Amino acid sequence: MANFNLYVASCVLLLALSCRTATGHPLPSLRTEQCEQCSLLFKSLLLNITELLRGDVLCFGITSEKVVVRSKADTLLACAPSLTQNSNCMMPRNSSFSESECLRNIMKDLAYYEDAIKSYLKSPLRSSDEEVARLSPTLTIIKSLKNCSLMPNKDNDSSEEVAAQMWGSDTYSNREQMCKMMRGFHVRAITINRAMGYISSGDHRK
Repeated sequence: MANFNLYVASCVLLLALSCRTATGHPLPSLRTEQCEQCSLLFKSLLLNITELLRGDVLCFGITSEKVVVRSKADTLLACAPSLTQNSNCMMPRNSSFSESECLRNIMKDLAYYEDAIKSYLKSPLRSSDEEVARLSPTLTIIKSLKNCSLMPNKDNDSSEEVAAQMWGSDTYSNREQMCKMMRGFHVRAITINRAMGYISSGDHRK
């Protein structure tokens, strides 16, 4: 499993290097009118998380640099571009790219992180006012994305219950876990932005 994860990570890196957008930067505006609103919202989400991690509230005093992706969605593989003749990496895909499957996994990610943040804000916090102020805009963007015309309806799952079990009574431990999780969300947001750029390009329909 470790070798497989390393393999996938290497593939994603090669694909990223072949993209015209720089690593970590939001994608350009999507080409279709239907996708424009979603594109702007996903840009906002990535920028919001980037600024959140740069601030001195959520990760204050956290020495660990660990990145944790807790969502169980298969966004990395589901949203990997179809292979082309110019591809230098063979992604382990059993079928052609499915736009609907990619979007469903993105929606699962959004639902999970929304539930995780909501449950975190109900747990003991080091600085309640500051943390609520910092994380509330993230929730607002996620809510808007869930209502975006491009996104499918949320599947019924137990992500809210699972997310609530992450938090205990120690504010430092809770904040450390949230800091690590938001770093993972940042990585996932970059992947999602690239996926949306691929969808909007229409290359998978050629």
